Amino acid sequence: MSTTTPASDSPDSRSTFSYIPIALFGSVMGLTGLAVCWRLANHHFGTPLWIAEAIGVVALASFVALAVAWVIKVVTSFDKVRAEFAHPIVGNMFGTLMISLLLIPMLFADVNLVLARIVWCVGAAGMMLLAWWMVMRWISMRQQPEHATPAWIIPVVGLLDIPLAVPSLGWTHGVHGLMVFGTAVGLFFAIPLFTLIISRLMFADQLPDSLQPSLLVLCAPFAVGFTAYTSTTGTVDGFATALYMVMLFVLAVLIAHLRRLGSCCPFRVSWWAVSFPLAASAGAALRYATFAQEPVTDAIAIVLLGLASVVIVLLFIRTLWGIARGELRTLST
Repeated sequence: MSTTTPASDSPDSRSTFSYIPIALFGSVMGLTGLAVCWRLANHHFGTPLWIAEAIGVVALASFVALAVAWVIKVVTSFDKVRAEFAHPIVGNMFGTLMISLLLIPMLFADVNLVLARIVWCVGAAGMMLLAWWMVMRWISMRQQPEHATPAWIIPVVGLLDIPLAVPSLGWTHGVHGLMVFGTAVGLFFAIPLFTLIISRLMFADQLPDSLQPSLLVLCAPFAVGFTAYTSTTGTVDGFATALYMVMLFVLAVLIAHLRRLGSCCPFRVSWWAVSFPLAASAGAALRYATFAQEPVTDAIAIVLLGLASVVIVLLFIRTLWGIARGELRTLST
């Protein structure tokens, strides 16, 4: 099962930017997450702050470019957008846009707090609406087992991203209930969805090559769950520590897929699916290291930060190279 919708010879399919997948907003998620990681590294290890700021600028520029491209796509190829939203796998990827809106306010809240709050509100409203719609769709019609892929985690478990930017917005007390809502619903649905996807991986055919990069999404509920829970409660307790430990185990199981990507499938923008889970894992490790103050946790944080940085930089360079060579349409298939 491919995540792309069938090709068409209609005018819409040939319109400007009609080939750009919604999943490409995953690159904004990964870059934003990496920028936040380097801010945490500056706080904990004293690394140069300019690294975080530079990555943040790239993340914001990427979001603006993709947002413009998608506005054009909606205007010129609305039927194609509607077909993508109705797709049982691709439709879940619309959560990457909402999550991007929830994350990017962290990058510029100290520059323009009003705009950051507006963007976050749009993202929070969109994330809750999308989660409601997807759960309604799942229970209103029979689903095919082969459609149970890691992408299903994005639209509902993505509610865990709601609390992440709140401390930067200065709204910790005013929207605490919403933070609890996002954390509770996201963690609650993470359990059955994770179980369902693991069951599909164990007892059905392997995922198609085009979906192999998305396997790393399976560690995101625990990495983001740790950060959402600690942001909401303000403490690192036993439950938060458990989420961190599960994240390390799941990441260790899935990390082997990174080295297999080059042999299983040629580079596509779908590879960006690995970026945010790696950045989220590094961020959780850095936050836990700040709490634990132990050499082992520091070492884990350094390794995960280095891994996330190398992978995301390579993805960014390869994507830019493809754009420069006029391959973006091919890479988006």
